[in-house]
Amino acid sequence: MAVFMGIVFGTLLFIGAPIGFTLGITALLCLLRLDNPILLKLIPQRFFAGIDSFPLMAMPFFMLAGDIMNQSGITERLVGFTNTLVGHLRGGLAHVNILASVFFAGITGSAVADTAALGSILIPAMSQAGYSTAFSAAVTAASSVIGPIIPPSIIMVLYGSIMGVSIAGLFAAGVVPGLLFGAALMIPAGIISKNRDYPIGDKRATIGEIWASFKESFLALIMPVLILGGILGGVFTPTEAAAVAVLYACLVGFFVSKTLRVQDLPRMLLHTSSVMGMIFLIMASASILGWLLASERIPELVSRLVLSISTNPHVVMLLINLFLLFVGMFMDIGAALVILAPILAPLAISVGVNPLHFGVIMTINLNIGLITPPLGACLFVACGIGKLKLEEVVPDLWPFILAEVAVLFLITYVPVIPMFLPRLLGLA
Repeated sequence: MAVFMGIVFGTLLFIGAPIGFTLGITALLCLLRLDNPILLKLIPQRFFAGIDSFPLMAMPFFMLAGDIMNQSGITERLVGFTNTLVGHLRGGLAHVNILASVFFAGITGSAVADTAALGSILIPAMSQAGYSTAFSAAVTAASSVIGPIIPPSIIMVLYGSIMGVSIAGLFAAGVVPGLLFGAALMIPAGIISKNRDYPIGDKRATIGEIWASFKESFLALIMPVLILGGILGGVFTPTEAAAVAVLYACLVGFFVSKTLRVQDLPRMLLHTSSVMGMIFLIMASASILGWLLASERIPELVSRLVLSISTNPHVVMLLINLFLLFVGMFMDIGAALVILAPILAPLAISVGVNPLHFGVIMTINLNIGLITPPLGACLFVACGIGKLKLEEVVPDLWPFILAEVAVLFLITYVPVIPMFLPRLLGLA
C-alpha cells in the first residue's frame, strides 16, 4: 500500500494537480484499493474531523489582522522606524529590510504576507538607491522567513493543533530563534553590501529622531506584545488572542490612522476566506491520508528505517533536517506539515527530543522551503514585485539560505536556545 500511495501521490504532484486534490484523490484511490466499501464512510468523517478544531480558528483571525494593519499604513511606519535604527550602516536599506521583517513578524504571522507588504515598498526603494534588484528581492524573500517564526505564527498554530502541542509554548519557543535569524541574515547582507560598495546612509539618526519614529510606530510594535503577553499571561487562549488582534487592528485602522474604510473590509475578508479555504481543504484531505498512513503503520516503518541507520539522536535529527529541507523545496508548507508531522515527531521524540523543541525545528525547517527553488512561494512573490526571473535572484539568495540553515542546525543541536523562554515561563 505504501508503494501504491507514493506512486499515486507523486504522479498527481508531477502533473500539477492542486495539493488539496492530490491528497484527497490519493486517499480515495487507496481506500478503493482496499476493496472494502465500508471504509468509504471514513471520507466525510475524517474530512470534517481534520478541521474540527477550535485552535485552528486562530489562523484566519491572525491573517485578517495582518491585512487590516497593513492597510492601516503600519508598514511604512515600521520601515521608517527601522531606517532610523540601522539605515546609517553600509547597505543600510538591506538591514532595514531585515529588521522590518522582525518587527512585521509580530503582526502577520505569514511569510508570504511579509514578502508582499515589505517587498512592495523596499524592493523599488532599494533599486532606486543603487542596490541591484536581484539582491533587493533576495533580501526581501530571505527575511520574510522570520515572519512565521516570531509569534504570532500561523504555521505554529497549525502544528500545535495537529500534534496537540501547546501553541503558547511554540510561540514562546519561536522568539529567540526568530531574532537569531534576523541577526544571521545581517551578516551576509553586510558582507555583500561592502563588497559591492552599496550605499551608506547620510548620517546616524539622533535620539530625538529615533524617539519620534518610535512613537509613530508604537501602535504596530505593541501588537505582538499584546498578543504574546495575553497568551503567556493566561488572559486569553491563542484563538481569543487572534480575535483580539483583529479588534485591535480595526481600532487602529478606523480611529487612529483613519486609513481603513468600511468598503475595504469585504476585499480583506474575501482574501482571508480564499487563503484559509485552500489551507483547510489541504488539512481535511490530509486527515484522510493520515488515517491511512497510521493504519498501514507507515510511521513505524519510517522509524525502523531511520533507526536502522543510527540511533544516535544527533544523526537522526540530521537525517530529519536534510529530509525536510528537501521536501520544502517541492511541497506546500501546510501539506508537508500535516502529512509529515505525525510521522516524524514520534521518531524525534523516541530519541529524546522534546516535543516542543521538535515542533519549532520542523516549522522553521519548512519555512526555509518558502525561499528555496524551484517552488518557494516567497521567492516567487519577490520575483514578481521585482519583475525578475527566478534564475536572476537565486545566485544572490544562496548566502542567505546558508545563513538560515546554519541557524536551523544551531537551534537543533543547542536546544536551550528555543527552549529557554518556554521553560522560564513554565510552558515546557
